[in-house]
Amino acid sequence: MQPAGFCAQRQDRTCCSASGNGGRRVTSAVDSLSRKTATQATRPGKLRLALRFALREMRGGLSGFFIFLACLTLGVASIAAVNSVSQMMSDGIAREGRSILGGDVRFSLPQRQATADERAFLAGAGAVSESSALRSMVRPVANEGQSIAEIKAVDGAYPLYGEVRLSEDVPLAAALEERDGVYGAVAAAELFSRLGLQIGDRVRVGEAELEMRAVLDHEPDLLSDGFAFAPRLMIGLPALEAAQLVQPGSLVEFDYKVRLPDDVPVASIIQAAEAQQADAGWSVRGYDRAAPALQRNIERFSQFLTLVGLTALVVGGVGIANAVNAYLEGKRNVIATFKSLGAGGNFVVSIYLLQIFILATIGVACGLALGAVAPFVAARFLEAAIPVATQPSVYPFALLIATVFGYLTALAFALLPLGRTRDVPAAALFRQTGSNAGLLAQWPFLLASLVLIGIVCAMAIVMADDRRIAVTFVAATAVAFVILRLVAQIIRMLARRAPRVHSTSLRLAIGNIHRPGALTNSVVLSLGLGLTLLVALATIDNNIRSEIGGSLAERAPDFFFVDLQFDQTEAFAEEMAVLAPGSQLESVPMLRGRIVELNGVNVRDLEVPQEAAWVLRGDRGLTFSSELPGNSTLSQGTWWPQDYTGENLVSFAAREAEQLGLKPGDSVTVNVLGRNITARIANLRQVEWESLAINFVMVFSPNSFAGAPYSSLATLHLQNDTPEAEQTVLSGLAESFPAVTAVRVRDALDAVNNLIAQLAIAIRAAAAVALLASVLVLSGALAAGNRGRVHDAVVLKTLGATRTTLIRAYATEYMLLGLGTAVFAIAAGSLASSFVVATIMQLPFRFDWTVALVTLALSLVLTIGFGLAGTWRVLGQRSAPVLRTV
Repeated sequence: MQPAGFCAQRQDRTCCSASGNGGRRVTSAVDSLSRKTATQATRPGKLRLALRFALREMRGGLSGFFIFLACLTLGVASIAAVNSVSQMMSDGIAREGRSILGGDVRFSLPQRQATADERAFLAGAGAVSESSALRSMVRPVANEGQSIAEIKAVDGAYPLYGEVRLSEDVPLAAALEERDGVYGAVAAAELFSRLGLQIGDRVRVGEAELEMRAVLDHEPDLLSDGFAFAPRLMIGLPALEAAQLVQPGSLVEFDYKVRLPDDVPVASIIQAAEAQQADAGWSVRGYDRAAPALQRNIERFSQFLTLVGLTALVVGGVGIANAVNAYLEGKRNVIATFKSLGAGGNFVVSIYLLQIFILATIGVACGLALGAVAPFVAARFLEAAIPVATQPSVYPFALLIATVFGYLTALAFALLPLGRTRDVPAAALFRQTGSNAGLLAQWPFLLASLVLIGIVCAMAIVMADDRRIAVTFVAATAVAFVILRLVAQIIRMLARRAPRVHSTSLRLAIGNIHRPGALTNSVVLSLGLGLTLLVALATIDNNIRSEIGGSLAERAPDFFFVDLQFDQTEAFAEEMAVLAPGSQLESVPMLRGRIVELNGVNVRDLEVPQEAAWVLRGDRGLTFSSELPGNSTLSQGTWWPQDYTGENLVSFAAREAEQLGLKPGDSVTVNVLGRNITARIANLRQVEWESLAINFVMVFSPNSFAGAPYSSLATLHLQNDTPEAEQTVLSGLAESFPAVTAVRVRDALDAVNNLIAQLAIAIRAAAAVALLASVLVLSGALAAGNRGRVHDAVVLKTLGATRTTLIRAYATEYMLLGLGTAVFAIAAGSLASSFVVATIMQLPFRFDWTVALVTLALSLVLTIGFGLAGTWRVLGQRSAPVLRTV
């Protein structure tokens, strides 16, 4: 008695044998396993049987699955690498948190030193190291050069953690001590290079003359000081006092770093500081938040690169679907044999689902191997850019994330072609022509695929640091897929309705675009998303560079002047009129303060959107004015009178107020010089931040800071903008106002441009990964499509078509598809980049024709190149074997 589920007639086996070697192998396998299958009617037994068939059929190798494996490996590797490198950097910051922060806890005060009571509290907590940070000009004594520097004055206890490394074999305290009435200084190599200094040379800072005694090779707490666009100059606190740089209202930050006893937790000291010194107004950080700005940037950049890697994986999913579909098309005879022997659709699906799972495991394993190696490769380059000692390792959680993404994506895109195969009857499978592409998968397969894709999207959103950006990215990708599908249908419709042409090759090309089994959907879908992402990223990068290096530099002032004392404003204006006649000088009062309450609620207890968190983070520049500042327009409320003397009022920037949920009538409390000042929001104003003019988030009524010491912030627009005019201003300033710091806007913009250039490398690499996935998918789609065109090419050659005619027809078809895809990518990418540039960055958007032309050329090269490369094999096919199957 034959096993249930398989035919018992001898003639059925003979018929199956006629279907080819695949049928004979399967029939032999059925004969050898017939007795075992009689006892394997249970579900586990059927699964084991399906696994044996799957493994036996895979003995022929992985032919046809190169695109499947390449797409999966690329996507998994990118996600694993990004998350592994990010984890390595985060672990390095956490491991060296005390050295990076300079202590267990750091207390920062803007524009004032700690009071005696505050110092007593700090001293009672543990060992204390005091330092001061500000910007000032450094001028060599021996020549006329000068440069702005980030000055850090330290005491003898510095550093509490970590080690300062100097080029000379001397302790830091010895390098900074006073010798023969001259204090010492050490500086970064960049400052030596800028000013042409040698060890032993002397420089002037403010009113003090300093001797350069060593190059500062390593500063342990550099990262905790945030972004710096000038090189470091380190001096002692006595030298800072001698320089007379710290005046009432000077823009200086005083830091107090505390080393706690081993048995005292950081949280207890922070809580005690909040309870006992609630009005101090200092910013407190523990070593677990040693470099919050850097950590946020790492997390955000990691999130962005992960999303781009996920996009590459999803694009590769299209290639996975194409590869599975092509593989199943090549297994028509085997599937026919299975079904003729009585195997059900679910059993057939199980066999090939197990094969796909095995192949997915190979692809995921290859991707994980590349991702695991990435930290070891990146560590050397990252240590040169970021002063954190990296200890590369294998990061299981990062690899687990990539594994889950890889399996879910592979299964989600493989289920649809598998679902179509399930319901194809054996008679249809025995036919040598036709395709399964027109069949729709049953709803369980479609639903399962959608659920898996939904899980992938949900994971990307939940794991994101900024979920708003993640949701936008995921939604944009989904919309792009839908639109690409519509674009493909529009191209097919236009080709179908195109007027009849006389050219044979053009007529064939147009027909190939809209006929059943056309390559249109595959080409547009595979290449469109990668090109769109490339256009968007390239256009954003070019717009930012153009704005910073071009129009922004033209509109911006030539100089910013800080630490100009309020009683020096008139004399400074007179001096600038002599040094730069006809130039425009503007100045406003400036203080530093920190927002501590909104509507009476402590900001620590508020949940604010990610895009507005910077307003509440750290100290902000504050000003007061009786008139509406330039480059601002009122959007709500009214401005106060010039002689106003009532309650404290403040004008808030409209966009930031909206993000924080503030409106006219709400209250804002700021801590300035250790005092809490509460003001009512009188109006909101639109601010033109991109002008780089003097602008502030908050502008107070003059009575709010009556009697408070302040400095002035000034800008200078040169009438004659030449290097000679700039040098005249700087030289004159050094003589008359040595304590005033001049910031050349051009230098600041160059520093920003350099930072953007470094980020652009990683962004372009990420875009290249997505584009490479698109290219892989495109090549697989064209290869699969060309296999289906063998029959057409043979028939056309039999009817008299020449090889030249067919090549011209195929080239025209690929050119039209590439052109249509490029037009969509340029339009969609430009639209996405305009939203980012104009809406999010608040910058003017410019369409970049260079990016458009490069995208067009790239699309045509890829489609025509890959298309014709596969066409040679089609045109070289012999006619007789194909015609026998007709």
